[in-house]
Parts: sequence; structure tokens; C-alpha cells
Amino acid sequence: MRRRLIQSTLAVVLVVIAVFGISLVIVETRTISNSAQERVDSEALRLASIVDSRLLGDEKVTAAVFKAQVTGDRYAVIGIPGQPPIEVGTKPVGDVIHSTAKGEEGETVRVEEPRSTVTREVGRTLLIIALVALLAIIAAVLLAVRQANRLASPLTDLAETAERLGSGDPRPRHKRYGVPELDRVADVLDSSAERIARMLTAERRLAADASHQLRTPLTALSMRLEEITLTDEPDTVKEEATIALTQVERLTDVVERLLTNARDPRTGSAVSFDLDEVIQQQLAEWRPAYRSAGRAIVSSGKRHLRAVGTPGAVAQVLAALIENSLMHGGGTVALRTRVTGNQAVVEVTDEGPGVPAELGSRIFERTISGRNSTGIGLAVARDLAEADGGRLEMLQTQPPVFGLFLSRTPLKTASQGDAPDEPGTMVR
Repeated sequence: MRRRLIQSTLAVVLVVIAVFGISLVIVETRTISNSAQERVDSEALRLASIVDSRLLGDEKVTAAVFKAQVTGDRYAVIGIPGQPPIEVGTKPVGDVIHSTAKGEEGETVRVEEPRSTVTREVGRTLLIIALVALLAIIAAVLLAVRQANRLASPLTDLAETAERLGSGDPRPRHKRYGVPELDRVADVLDSSAERIARMLTAERRLAADASHQLRTPLTALSMRLEEITLTDEPDTVKEEATIALTQVERLTDVVERLLTNARDPRTGSAVSFDLDEVIQQQLAEWRPAYRSAGRAIVSSGKRHLRAVGTPGAVAQVLAALIENSLMHGGGTVALRTRVTGNQAVVEVTDEGPGVPAELGSRIFERTISGRNSTGIGLAVARDLAEADGGRLEMLQTQPPVFGLFLSRTPLKTASQGDAPDEPGTMVR
């Protein structure tokens, strides 16, 4: 395509140069010839007037007198009645341009000029025209190459983009070329790439979220089943089976929640629930893990708070924060509830070294982790919180303090008012 564009542009330029160049050569040649003839005619008349003036003044008319009047390659012959012809200059050889003028005293003046002067002038004009035509051709070639590159390179880029999409690389290029038609194609390809990228990201995120969120419940369920296999007491088996069924229900809730968020992250099933129940359930679930690590977990703050959200999602958020403190933090882990405005806040903190300064603003990004973990937990927790209309923030980096903000359901009567802060409950 590039070669065809160059050839077509060059062909058009050559046709234009041929048409107008030949016409210009013809016109200039005629103009130069006519100008030369007019010069010779004018010279003949001028010399005739000089001869008339000298004859009327009884002055001599000699070759020496007109030697200075006839210059260049011109040759003049002055004929006066009764006198021999007077020749001035060198008679030219070959084809000449000539003109004869008659004076009032009967004298004649013939002026000749070699046609080679006209030929030289025509040659100089043709050379200038040829140089201009050559410059025009060079400019046309450069313009054709530039235009061909401008049109061909975008097509090559678009073909590469389409090939990348077909090979599974959906990154949009966001590159435009200044040609409306090509930019339209680029817009369509970028839109397709973004749609494909979103679909792939959603699938990968669902797989990663499911793997991460199901890990802890499956581990707990496995432990319960192991307890069942190791005991022969019916009461213990019944108790562990009941707990295992509860774990299965939680697993079902987690899967349904992940699928709901994958279809539409804005879809939620928020209800009013008792925040204390969710916190106590998490404390009970994480008690064995903290005991094994020789660490403590504390619950304190406002009691009897009712929040608006999905209990299962809030439990998953708190589980992610508690697990994060267990893996990356140190010392006592504290869950504190408080009220700010019309929101209930659950703060999770520990006595560990905190979050590095370079990760503070990116801690909720996927794959961002201070250690060799997946970096998915906090990102999933934030998505779950936002799906219920809440938000998850890092309130402090050292020591680390995470805050889960939920819409609060105020109690209507004084007797049901918020109870005062209770002292922290230590679980070891």
C-alpha cells in the first residue's frame, strides 16, 4: 500500500509537471524570441534617429562614431545614399535576428544579432524550469512518503492490535492517528480490548477471591471433621457435626456473595443486624488460631450497636482484618466499636510494626502485600464493605488501625439507647 500511494502521488505530480512544464516552455520560448526581436527593432530605430540627427546637422557619419553605440554581439550596417555602407561590429555567423529601419534622409540602418543569444537565454530558462520541476518532484516524493507512512503505519498498528486481541492480550493502546476513519477503527478496537480485559479480570478476580475467601472456612471445616473422626462419643460427634454444618452454611454464604459481587458489585442484601453478634462469632472462630500463636485478642467499645449491612459480608471483612493482624501484626489484637455521626465503626488494631510508609496508600490494591502473601484479602474486604454501602479505611499506619464504617441503625427509645463503653474482653 505504501508503494502504491507513493507511485500514484508521483504519477499525478509528473503529469502536472508535464502539462504545465511543456506549456511554460513554449510560452517562455516565444516570449524570449519576441523580446529579442523587439530589442533589435528598437536598436535599429535608435541608430536611424542618430544618423538623421547627424545628417541634419551636417556632421560626419563614420564607423568610429557608432562604435560605442553598437555593443555586445550586435552588428549594424548603415547605408547613406551616395556613400559606401558603414559597418559597425562583427558580422555574426549563422542564423541571426535582424531589423531594418529607414531614416528621414533616405538612409537605412540594419541591425543583426546572432540567434545564439536567444538560444542561451532559452536554455537558462529551461534549466530554471527543470530545477523547479526537480524540486517539485522531490517535494512530492517526500510528501508522498510522509502521507503513505501516515496512512500505512496506522493500518499496521491496527492490524497488530487486532492480532494482540486474538492472542489474548487485551491491553488497549489508546493511540490515535489524526485520521477520522482510522481513529474510529482504533476506538472500536480499544473498546473491545477494554471489554475483554474487564471480562478476563472479573474471571480471574472471582477465582482468586474464591480461593482466598474459602481457605479459612475450609480449614475450620477440616478441623471439625478431624475432631469427628478422632472421637467415639456421640455428644461430641453431634456437637462437632453441628459446628461443621454451620461452617458449611458460611461457605455457601461466601460463595453466593462472591458470585453476586462478580455479577454486579453494587448489588447488596443489606439488613439491620446486631454488630455484637458478628464480632463475638469472629472472636470464637479465631480463638484457636490466636491461642496457637500465643497471642491475645480484645473486644471493647460501644455495645448493642445495630448496623446496616450483610452480616456474612461484615463477618468476612472482619475475618480478613483479623487474619491480616495474625499474619503480619504482633502482640494483642483489639476490636473496638464506636459511633461517629450516623455510622458505626469497628476498629481493628494490633501492636505490630505497622504498614511500611511506601505501602500506606496502596495497601488495598490487589497483589500489594508487605510479605509473601497473595495481597488479595484486604482488596476483597474493601469490595465487600463497599458493596453494602460501607467503607474500609486505614486510619493509622503505625501502629496499624483499620476502620470498618457501616451505616448505623439508631435505637428508638431511651431504654434501648446505646450502652456505655464496656471494658475489653480478653480472649487468649
